[in-house]
Amino acid sequence: MLALRLARGARPLVQLRRLLVVAASAGTGFLLLFTLGYALGHPEAADSSTLRLAWCLAPIAATVYLAVAVARTDPGTRPRSGLAAIGLGPARLMALSAATTAFTTSLGSLLALLGFLHLRGDPTGMPFDGAAADLLAADQPLPVPAALTLLALVPVTASVATAVALRPRGERPARGGDADPGADVSLEASAEDPAPEPPADFRPVPGGLPWGVAALAAGFAVEAHASRPGPAPSAPLPGGLTGGPVAVLAGWALTALGLALAGPALTHLCGWLLQAVRPGAVRLLAGRGLQEEARRIGRPLGVLCAVASGFYAMAALYADTRPSPGPLTTLGAAVVGGCAVAALATAAVEARQARTDTVAVLVRLGAPATVLRTAALLRAGALAVVLTPLTWVVAELAAMPLTG
Repeated sequence: MLALRLARGARPLVQLRRLLVVAASAGTGFLLLFTLGYALGHPEAADSSTLRLAWCLAPIAATVYLAVAVARTDPGTRPRSGLAAIGLGPARLMALSAATTAFTTSLGSLLALLGFLHLRGDPTGMPFDGAAADLLAADQPLPVPAALTLLALVPVTASVATAVALRPRGERPARGGDADPGADVSLEASAEDPAPEPPADFRPVPGGLPWGVAALAAGFAVEAHASRPGPAPSAPLPGGLTGGPVAVLAGWALTALGLALAGPALTHLCGWLLQAVRPGAVRLLAGRGLQEEARRIGRPLGVLCAVASGFYAMAALYADTRPSPGPLTTLGAAVVGGCAVAALATAAVEARQARTDTVAVLVRLGAPATVLRTAALLRAGALAVVLTPLTWVVAELAAMPLTG
């Protein structure tokens, strides 16, 4: 009940983000139910039904990722001073976030079920009743336990992922890479050198780059091995699109994981490039701000680059054949791409809110508005210059085994 009250009293922008989660959950739920309807109508094609269910993993993962990103930025469940005195400590707020995520994703699954039933023609008196009766096996009774099990996948997975991501973490002493590079400079300074030069970075480089590079290399190796001549198990895409070897698709998944893991470090690198070679005040402000936001927006940027590389590789693969993807393939691509864009937008809004105090200080010091706008444009330009060619190269290498 408390989670419902917090959800109802949120601001319009927060409600919009939750509605995006509802829409993504509804789209994913409908894809899962369509897979069930296909299995009911084609009992002899068990392998094809299993493959269609496997292709639903991508929309499920995208929906869960968006739900966790929205839960991270939810102001209603953010720890604040004084809440622990009334019993809303970190553990209780984590439970409220998980409950809110379960509520929004369950609402989307319910909408998917209603739409599925109307298209089958089960309820009457509504528009589009029975419009897809043949496609959704309306002549077969719908197994309610199977339908509810499929619809529960997204709410259960999203709520568990939210609880794991927002679990309370104890304070740990700084050590190794977590230590401030400039913490001991003033302690070790001698009387002859009272003003040592400040360190280059405030924050250490985010981790994940070695694992990201390793995942990219492994993905390219798997694709190169799978592209050798010889028989290989094929995994056709839904919606009438042809497919390729299963190992190639596994290689695509590894390259996407590598981009997602390397995203924060690449964002930090963009900030470093902005400050290179005698930076001025604007470049310094843009570069330091980008390095400060690397952990917050780097992962969504990496995920968006991975999704974009996948779409580009698919477009390059089918450039000659020009197939017409069906509505369900289009829906799945829209869910994956929309979740990636929405997660990045959510992280950008969070980063802008985190810069509010810094912007207020700069305004009080007399910084013109053009400086802040120019710094924002420099950050966006640096990210585009570095990440766009990288995404294109990864997409070309990913599509090469199948197009060659």
